[in-house]
Amino acid sequence: MTITAHIEDLATTYPQAINPNRRKQATWLGGLVLLIGYLVYIWGAFDVSGALARASMDRATLLALDSYAHKHHVELSMKTGKVSVNLEGNRRAAFTEMPDWITQDGGEMRVDMGQGYTAYLSQNALRLLKADDLLVDITPGPDGPILHSEPHDWMRIAPNKIEGRPDTYVRFIATKSKITLQIYSTGWENFWFDNSSPLHGTSLWQAIGLALSDERVDPTQSNLSLVRSEIWDNNEWQHGQIMHAMLITILMAFCGTLLAAFTALPLSFMAANNINPVRLLRGSMKRAFDFLRGVDALIWSLIFIRAFGLGPLSGILALWFTDTGTFGKLFSEAIENADKKQMDGVSSAGAGMVQTTWFGVIPQILPVLISQTLYFLESNTRSATVIGMLGAGGIGLKLADAMRTGQDWENTMYIISLIIIVVILMDNLSSWLRIRLIKGQEKSAL
Repeated sequence: MTITAHIEDLATTYPQAINPNRRKQATWLGGLVLLIGYLVYIWGAFDVSGALARASMDRATLLALDSYAHKHHVELSMKTGKVSVNLEGNRRAAFTEMPDWITQDGGEMRVDMGQGYTAYLSQNALRLLKADDLLVDITPGPDGPILHSEPHDWMRIAPNKIEGRPDTYVRFIATKSKITLQIYSTGWENFWFDNSSPLHGTSLWQAIGLALSDERVDPTQSNLSLVRSEIWDNNEWQHGQIMHAMLITILMAFCGTLLAAFTALPLSFMAANNINPVRLLRGSMKRAFDFLRGVDALIWSLIFIRAFGLGPLSGILALWFTDTGTFGKLFSEAIENADKKQMDGVSSAGAGMVQTTWFGVIPQILPVLISQTLYFLESNTRSATVIGMLGAGGIGLKLADAMRTGQDWENTMYIISLIIIVVILMDNLSSWLRIRLIKGQEKSAL
């Protein structure tokens, strides 16, 4: 057989492969062109180029550093000549005594900033050295700081302020009224015990050993009780308040999901085509579900916050309303897809409408009900966090407070990490329950 005959034979056997549909090809090509055009339009409409140009990588780097590190502020007042040292710029975390990395060197205050940098502070000057090389020499002036050394590309010089960051962990700011040094160190400082705690400076392992010791730190309470209370009531990290807020968020998700599931289940039968013969009632119920889920949970939360005030009740109602619409649609579709043979079998045995529904429909849709409810329980933990930021309380409100300051970014990362851990635990728990309940349902059906 010649090649031409072979091609003709293939064309006869597989006409779509040899002679493809040009109309379909043109449709796919046109869709691709429209997609590219839409992306180009979005790029210009949202000014992506301008947003990228305005993006501050220095700010992003600083926020990333603050998420896993802490900084000490050393501040010299040019008016009083006093030097104060605190953690994260927080007056409540001020040092009552100078740390060992700050020493008096003649008429100057010597500050070991780490990474090989040393700063000398006085009312007359700020000198910053790397090893023995002078990098920065600043003196105060009547209108602002004056730079006497050579400028560097890591410095920002303005008439009323000079700041520099020679290293990721070293920063200084000089103004007319004060000089501030910021010294970064890796880790979350005072995570277990704050400055006011009698156990300040004690590591977790040392605290565990102390809790098991018979020699009491405080005669009025046991060491175990002291360690627990000092960690739980930590003023800087607020472990107790954050855990309480996390429980409120879980409660919002749990109550909102269960209320929605219990509400949507009976209503979904009214919206199912194979159960409810009244078309007007079916259509009205489906439109009600569309309305409930069409309004986002955030909008519902704002409505209920306005009606009932701040608190978890508004968050529960918002999740209840939104998920009722979603559950109603999912449950009604599961009912409509139920096998009619099983329903006919139960009905032929003399069962009424209620019994047919209970024994012929519910066993079929129960795995779907359990699976969807448990999935939304895990998903609503995240939704309750966002709703809480609007005023419904819980961990979302704590997260909003931490982000609003722009300084305690390590506290923000702590709360975000806790949310992720809880979501993972909820996901594993819901998966375990889903498997156990669905398998148990299948065994009982057999």
